[in-house]
Amino acid sequence: MFSVDTKSEKAKNIKKLNGQIKTCDRCPLSSGRINTICGEGDPDARIFLIAQAPGEIEDRDGKMFIGPTGVVVDELLDEAGISRDEIYMTNFIKCRLPKNRKPKAIEIEMCSQYLDKEIEIIKPEFIIPLGYQSTKYIFSHYCGENSLLPDSAGKLYFCKGVKIYPLPHPSSVLYNPSFKQEMTRSFKKISTFSQECKWYPSCPMKSFFEEGLLDRKWIELYCKGDWESCVRFRMEEKGQPHPDNMLPDGSLSEELS
Repeated sequence: MFSVDTKSEKAKNIKKLNGQIKTCDRCPLSSGRINTICGEGDPDARIFLIAQAPGEIEDRDGKMFIGPTGVVVDELLDEAGISRDEIYMTNFIKCRLPKNRKPKAIEIEMCSQYLDKEIEIIKPEFIIPLGYQSTKYIFSHYCGENSLLPDSAGKLYFCKGVKIYPLPHPSSVLYNPSFKQEMTRSFKKISTFSQECKWYPSCPMKSFFEEGLLDRKWIELYCKGDWESCVRFRMEEKGQPHPDNMLPDGSLSEELS
């Protein structure tokens, strides 16, 4: 899907893009902001987080996730063993939304152009939209207008060469602390994505894929994605026998027999 750029080229292009974002006046939000909030992190990151919009403290200080929600995000990343420095984080909407309201159509139209460019430059392997608005946009852009399901959060999807892992926005924990446990579990899953399944090199799925017999989605979603959810992985770990034509979801494929 993407061409290959060096880390220095990506950093240079992101810096140029951020210069455009900082001076943007394409929509009325520009008149009420203190700062336009640009993305932060590793320009060569495999993991790309998308929040909805900056809050009051972020708008004042010009950085991402430094308010109350930022505290939650840092705790979740720490629990998952992930550093801010190894991922890239940005906002769907670059300016603060008055009273944290939903973004308007013109705001989405203007800001989504910056988001698209960020993704084009970073070329992430995993896109993690946080909350409904960013998730809705990413799904419509990559997977189709009607592909977003009510239970999409916490599941891995593969569309147009990109893996998408939608999650609830961490700010929800501030309003309902009982969400923290499930949110922590979901964020820990991100650390799983940092490496492929240890059984992949010797797995029949690899051979079937290389022979053109297996759709790429199985490899991306399981072997190089959420391998902890792979039935084959779980059985391998327990030393349980399983047929070569068993797919990662546990079903049997007659085509691979």
